[in-house]
Amino acid sequence: MESRILILDYGSPYTQQVARRIREERVYCEIHPARVSTDWIRSWAPRGIVLSGGAAAAGDRAASLDPEVLRLGIPVLGIGYGMQLIAVAEGGSVEPGAIEPGRGVLTVVESAPLFDGFPAGEQLTVWRSGAARVAGPPPGYGTLATMPEAPVAAFGSDTERVYGVAFHPEVAGTPRGDEILSNFIFKVCGAEPTWTAGAFIEEAIDRIRRQVGNEQVICGLSGGVDSSVAAALVHRAIGDRLTCIFVDTGLLRKGERESVERTFRSHLGVRLEVVDASRQFLEVLRGVTDPEVKRKRIGETFIRVFERAALETGRESRFLVQGTVYPDVIESISHDGVSVAVKSHHNVGGLPEDMPFELVEPLRELFKDEVRQVGRELGLPEELVGRHPFPGPGLAIRVLGEVTEERLATLREADAIYLEEIRAAGLYDDIWQAFAVLLPVRSVGVTDDSRTYEAVAALRAVTSRDGMTAEWYPFPHDVLGRISARIIAEVAGVNRVCYDISSKPPATIEWE
Repeated sequence: MESRILILDYGSPYTQQVARRIREERVYCEIHPARVSTDWIRSWAPRGIVLSGGAAAAGDRAASLDPEVLRLGIPVLGIGYGMQLIAVAEGGSVEPGAIEPGRGVLTVVESAPLFDGFPAGEQLTVWRSGAARVAGPPPGYGTLATMPEAPVAAFGSDTERVYGVAFHPEVAGTPRGDEILSNFIFKVCGAEPTWTAGAFIEEAIDRIRRQVGNEQVICGLSGGVDSSVAAALVHRAIGDRLTCIFVDTGLLRKGERESVERTFRSHLGVRLEVVDASRQFLEVLRGVTDPEVKRKRIGETFIRVFERAALETGRESRFLVQGTVYPDVIESISHDGVSVAVKSHHNVGGLPEDMPFELVEPLRELFKDEVRQVGRELGLPEELVGRHPFPGPGLAIRVLGEVTEERLATLREADAIYLEEIRAAGLYDDIWQAFAVLLPVRSVGVTDDSRTYEAVAALRAVTSRDGMTAEWYPFPHDVLGRISARIIAEVAGVNRVCYDISSKPPATIEWE
């Protein structure tokens, strides 16, 4: 992490994609609020700084850029709104004139370090948007590229190592954007590609040992990829001083409990305690329909169950391992009103304040695909590492509306059929995440010439690189037909199946 990039977040929906693109270059980076001080930036000591885009024009809101950031001797790249902030801070001009989101044509004017490999006159397809545009570069800065919608589509100062672009190099709509970001990371910042799964494991083991010392540690094991990799990593660090507790919340998928017991006891040799608390969770969810309330009650109950279970193991511990990952952290935290908190994640925002444990979150810096790489490096079986993500609150946030034992059983059967058919079609590994949702509505149907008025199941399947953005999966129609026919025929109480074709954003992957 000595060779790392700092991303200052001004509220762009693409900020997380900037981080992913940098991580894919094997360079560590973190997203932090734009309000951080220059003293904090100096102490963090990044090799480079990226100013994210944002929805406003420079000067429209409180979020601004301290000009001292440009005087730290650290290379800076401003994207969209970040470019406008640099222009204003350095004496350039910004004018009104929204740039409609969409693809545009960029013409390279000067092959500066940022556009190394792009000769002057070359035209590139880029994704552009903005609430304003830079009318003229600041004194001492040159125009590096133009677009019909923005005469100054990129500017820069090679001596100051400060650059701005009016398009988004981080998104798929800019096919060669990775090359531009790579130029900034390596040719401008001089970063080194040292961010690997093996290097992460070594650093994480050292941090875990320093944090917990010689004490006993408890792990909240769900059986999903994140908690499983976290458990394996901590077990690698401290061995038998780790006790994993698997809580059967009654909110699990079909066969989940049996699979966890088989994997962790036989394959990993981890000390595992299983607690059946399904009745307790159903009771605290009785009558609850608000998804945030569901998450918080599940988080609180989870910890209370842990407190008792930990005492019953006879191995007192003040440390609790959780599989929190970086998207959980990003989506749960509002960066001073500039980025909006999307929802409270079970591992981040749903835990009680009086929790008696100190959290050990060894994966907190990783995106999901990085977690999988670490899992493989640790020797976990592919059937576990390659599993689709499963939320901490379980099926409670896939049963929309009130959670009851009957509705959970209905969803569990529909979801099992869905995943079984996806695997049978050979599509499971092509999909980032797939699951069924039980809607809080009923619809009219006909079965054996009789009118029915039963539940509706929705199917969700998405492709994604990191879970931060996602596209719905284009199933072959015959596969969807088989899935729908089986669910309606085999799951009592369901007479209609729908397929969700929403992308993220604007929708989230989970419905709640």
